[in-house]
Amino acid sequence: MLADINRMLGQTVNVLKDICSKRRGVNLDTLEKVLVLAIEIAREGREGRRIGTLFVVSDSEHVMEHSRCLILDPLRCHSEDDKHIDNPNLRETVKELAQLDGAFVVSDNGVFISACRYINASSRGIDMPLGFGARHMAAASITKHTNAIAIVVSESSIVRVFDNGEMIAEILPELWLLQKYSVHLSGEYSTHTGNKMTVLSKK
Repeated sequence: MLADINRMLGQTVNVLKDICSKRRGVNLDTLEKVLVLAIEIAREGREGRRIGTLFVVSDSEHVMEHSRCLILDPLRCHSEDDKHIDNPNLRETVKELAQLDGAFVVSDNGVFISACRYINASSRGIDMPLGFGARHMAAASITKHTNAIAIVVSESSIVRVFDNGEMIAEILPELWLLQKYSVHLSGEYSTHTGNKMTVLSKK
């Protein structure tokens, strides 16, 4: 299954490469790996229940300035090797920590800097569809005020990507979701379906 996800995500990142602002210079390898992890969380949940979480990728220095810890940071004082996205032990740790409130901050080179962070960025000028919660607003706000990309895992099993204060992609990890789903992207968008997943991306 992971091979199928990776294959689909390769196509997804190619789509996102055209969407994400060029000036951001986000490491697409890191973005792809965090997207894979987000989709795993959306599909698997934890302990038999759906969970939601938020990843903020790149521009980590400014993201840290616009956020604060909600609890003692569980990732603090661990080595960068232990906190790198390629470390399989970290992946399971992240899935466990995703059950807690707050966002993960991920550096451009794939190191998880911090967890359980409250995003403290102004939402002024953010236009969000009705019914979206604080996690989505935080994702839009932090990308408006930094050069980061934000990835939201919704408790409804949908993964959404934000850049420059707006939603740029929605990923439905299961095809059955598509049958009852209303698109929340504004303007023209493209649809890519394969490997039991659909990606809707702004053009």
